[in-house]
Amino acid sequence: MPFSQKIVPNRIVIYAKDVMNITGRSERTARKILQQIRQASGKKKGDMITIGEFCRFTGLEETIVTKFLVS
Repeated sequence: MPFSQKIVPNRIVIYAKDVMNITGRSERTARKILQQIRQASGKKKGDMITIGEFCRFTGLEETIVTKFLVS
């Protein structure tokens, strides 16, 4: 049976841990940033935040953030 590689799809959702790694901020601050994005986007508590929404809010380039998350 040949060895097959597992294909990992590109993510579209960003989590507090990702925000912590990207910004160097604490977990509490990362959660606060995600909450601010939810409020600005008119989303409810617990709704997912996309990488695009995060980038628009923070002003970071989406290509840089995506490369950071893949590596």
